[in-house]
Amino acid sequence: MKEAVRDYVKARGYDVEDVSGKELDTNDDFPEFAQAAAHKVLGDPTQDSRAILICGGGQGMSMAANRFRGIRASVIWDAYEAKMTRNDNDSNVLCLPSRVLANDEGEWKDIIDTWLTTPFASAARYKRRNAQIDEV
Repeated sequence: MKEAVRDYVKARGYDVEDVSGKELDTNDDFPEFAQAAAHKVLGDPTQDSRAILICGGGQGMSMAANRFRGIRASVIWDAYEAKMTRNDNDSNVLCLPSRVLANDEGEWKDIIDTWLTTPFASAARYKRRNAQIDEV
């Protein structure tokens, strides 16, 4: 699924940098990939950098990425949630559960398109809540 997602996002005109393993290694630990992605997202605050992380259920990647102040990672399984996590929470890391989505290319493409194109609403209450999350 990783290769298909990477190729799809590239085809949509986005710059993509793969920070994961180049070959499947069952001894790889996903937290190191979540960390590498988080550092890329946080690297230049003037850029709207985002990351897409994929694991079996999405939860582990989300937990690992959310350890970093400024990261708002969300596990998303449908386009509605993709829209809401961008609109309300300014999500900057999308975690896709491959066990749910790997066999539904139309669904994960819809999720990605929605997540990439939905702007943050910038409502005062959303900004305040995001700032509170970053202070935890």
